[in-house]
Amino acid sequence: MAVTPMFPLGSVLFPHVAIPLRVFEPRYLTMVGRLLDGDEPGFEFGVVLIERGSEAGGGDQRESVGTMARLVKAVAGTRDVFIVGQGTKRFTVERWLDDDPYPRAEITMLPDLEWSGDLELLRVEAEDVVRSAIARAEEREQEPDTAVELSDDPIAAAWQLAAIAPLGEYDRYTLLRSTSVEVLLRRTIDLTREAEELWSAE
Repeated sequence: MAVTPMFPLGSVLFPHVAIPLRVFEPRYLTMVGRLLDGDEPGFEFGVVLIERGSEAGGGDQRESVGTMARLVKAVAGTRDVFIVGQGTKRFTVERWLDDDPYPRAEITMLPDLEWSGDLELLRVEAEDVVRSAIARAEEREQEPDTAVELSDDPIAAAWQLAAIAPLGEYDRYTLLRSTSVEVLLRRTIDLTREAEELWSAE
């Protein structure tokens, strides 16, 4: 098990997806400083979804599956730092350590998902369902995040579809826990259609 700095958030990070963050709490400023100084290996930190509580102040309850983020950009402000992390691999939290000087946890890496060519039709269906839902959500002025362009790599594209699907964070967390690409694509299709049914009922 590896010990890694952690950044609990109110949102899910997927592999192959970037996340911008404005860091202002002293504990996370310390964490970013140590990452930049090379005191933490690999310029990486873990991102987990907060189950209960808020991002600021501590005392939150956290989910157990998360995604590693490689620090790829850092711009210092007067009292904060703007950073960009790039999602890499998923992990499971085995044990949380003391939050002093910042949250850390012992983690175990999860295996990468594997692509099979016979899933291509399912991937195309998932993209059609997600893009259609995005178009209808835009009509309803829900303004989903459509900035992510899909990669030519099918594994990356599957995770990116999960990221741009107009879903709530707990649905996204369900997608993050997928054990295969087929499960990920089918869950993306099913949850997106369920979300659309809820919009229609409203």
